Amino acid sequence: MIHNQEVNNDLQSRGIKFIMDTDGTQLITWDEVHAEDVVIIPAFGTTIEIENLLLDKGVEVHKYNTTCPFVEKVWNRSEKLGKESYTIIIHGKPKHEETRATFSHSASNGASVIVRDMEDAQRLAGYISGTKTKEKFYTEFAGKYSKDFDPERDLQRVGVVNQTTMLATETQAIADYFKQTMIGKFGVENVKEHFADTRDTLCYATNDNQDATYRLLETDADLAIVVGGYNSSNTSHIVELCERKFPTYFINSDTEIKSKQEIHHFDYPKKEKRVTMNYLPEKNPVKIILTSGASCPDTLVDRVMVKLLSYFSGSKPVESVLMEFEKA
Repeated sequence: MIHNQEVNNDLQSRGIKFIMDTDGTQLITWDEVHAEDVVIIPAFGTTIEIENLLLDKGVEVHKYNTTCPFVEKVWNRSEKLGKESYTIIIHGKPKHEETRATFSHSASNGASVIVRDMEDAQRLAGYISGTKTKEKFYTEFAGKYSKDFDPERDLQRVGVVNQTTMLATETQAIADYFKQTMIGKFGVENVKEHFADTRDTLCYATNDNQDATYRLLETDADLAIVVGGYNSSNTSHIVELCERKFPTYFINSDTEIKSKQEIHHFDYPKKEKRVTMNYLPEKNPVKIILTSGASCPDTLVDRVMVKLLSYFSGSKPVESVLMEFEKA
């Protein structure tokens, strides 16, 4: 449903089955899905192809559609861009469920292409400026462009939308880069004809979390602990931000904290679990930054906080601290 193992494990324990995994690998064949089944569309949305397949089976898709309204906002923005003859550049992770769904919807309205990051954006800009040949595009962006995409024709007018859990600053930088590319090719006086100056379409929960993380980076702390699903895009970006300044431990629940000396955590760049000993410094007080991804339930963060507090004798009970804040 969302990129949080604890939430999804809870759903599975209640008998809910998953049709696909994170990368779109089929776990249950479509032959096993019938009209009387309740099929829940997750927060990321789904592709038009899957939605039509379910409708053909007689499944009540719209009744159990939990697509995030911010994802739908991206689809609406994409539709508007397509109808105005702009090519839709999607800043997102090509294999992510949300990006796959957004690409499906945008490609039904206009030419579409996915860029993973600024490096991808710079590669794509080469086809706008004409420094790269058309033939190379189809290899370099294989699997990331819509049917009948022609870089010579379809990169004359562009607009940028994003996977809602990407870093807002990165999306803005990519949009600004394409705007400057168009100015370089067509001149500043003609840029509005070639670049749709859209605002980013980041969801408010992701935006709030990222803004809060930037504020946390202004503080002095000994370490940071980030709680969330290991396959969560927005959580991984928060980890990346924290790692710029602090020793950072990415965990999915309080069970990853084994003791005051031992923590099991996820190395996001290497995509592997690690065990770190003596992660808490031998000093008093220890200043810990604790934050989480947008899809992480508050109860998980609370459990992590309580477990960490249990390692420090003389720490104030959570209730008394909350009362102090209320009085203030």
